[in-house]
Amino acid sequence: MNKPTRARMLAGTALALAASMALTACGGTNDASSGAEPTQQAKNSEAGTVKDPLVASYDGGLYVLDGETLKLVKTVELPGFNRVNPAGDQDHVVISTDTGFRTFDATRQTFTDAEYKGPKPGHVVRHGGKTILFTDGTGEVNVFDPADLAGGRKPEGRSYTSAEPHHGVAIELADGRLVTTLGTEEKRTGALVLDKDDKEIARAENCPGVHGEAAAKGEVVALGCEDGVLLYKDGEFTKVDAPGDYARIGNQAGSDVSPVLLGDYKTDPDAELERPTRISLIDTRTAEMKLVDLGTSYSFRSLARGPHGEALVLGTNGVLHVIDPETGKVDRKIDAVGDWTEPLDWQQARPTLFVRDHTAYVSDPAERQLHAYDLESGAKVSSVTLPKGTNELSGTVAGH
Repeated sequence: MNKPTRARMLAGTALALAASMALTACGGTNDASSGAEPTQQAKNSEAGTVKDPLVASYDGGLYVLDGETLKLVKTVELPGFNRVNPAGDQDHVVISTDTGFRTFDATRQTFTDAEYKGPKPGHVVRHGGKTILFTDGTGEVNVFDPADLAGGRKPEGRSYTSAEPHHGVAIELADGRLVTTLGTEEKRTGALVLDKDDKEIARAENCPGVHGEAAAKGEVVALGCEDGVLLYKDGEFTKVDAPGDYARIGNQAGSDVSPVLLGDYKTDPDAELERPTRISLIDTRTAEMKLVDLGTSYSFRSLARGPHGEALVLGTNGVLHVIDPETGKVDRKIDAVGDWTEPLDWQQARPTLFVRDHTAYVSDPAERQLHAYDLESGAKVSSVTLPKGTNELSGTVAGH
């Protein structure tokens, strides 16, 4: 089963205090005084910060890397299968662990006290200056401003609990409307919309197997179905039907500068693991879908968007396809890694794509490597070989 699934301003004493608190959260001593001078602990913490950090998971822990040089800065032991997502600010990532969502200060390479405990932590969504967590085992949704992660404390925010626990997802719009999925552990059927006071204002139950979300230009929200895509636009739900009785679009990627959404496209409900070669492009202006055959398969960790709204797909032929979402034309092909095969188990490592600004980061777990490519020129910017092959790949995002 496939699951993917803004800048902070601090100065002077505030920056020192944030560093001190981050260290305290992991067992350090808080020596902060009321004076203007930062403590020695804070000075040491700032001296060890990482610029634009990347975080990659491996079997047994996390690697923290410098986003420019790809230098391995810190290895953090963390047992279990761990997923990595941007938290939405310039310092943190959210780690999905066995016990729930944990916040990791990647800039200072330390866990903080911001933790959302619960079984089966699922999707992490960033939109409109907010970060939204969905805990599958409880159906709980938590929304917070990632700027409030400064200092290492758990932010105050909005919470909502679904009628039934399920593998779901939620997104909050700029005006406080919350779009969140409907379902149970056995069956997922659609979505509902709550106003800022948690009053239901819209509902759609014509999206079987609802999975994943993406937002397009103009805050049009898409949710994947097993027979197309469900759009929430201008206060109403609209269904974009796919050809045929079954066409699962369970993973999507959106862009604030493009009205066209990128999705996967699977048509075999009985496959143990379908390896599709076609992608879907959903035009939110017309509610129409276009299919593009890339001639190579890909995985759920292969989809991303570029800084100009480009649709990006990493194929199992090792090529990063740069696609014009309006026409479906492949404008550029970047030879990123060697040929690879998607494993049957979705938790197993495979090449993974993470995009930040104009740089595409691509992992090659079989070779224990990580590469950075300039999306404008296609040139390789940097590369590193790590002690172990990596699984998930993410990083901080604010200001990008």
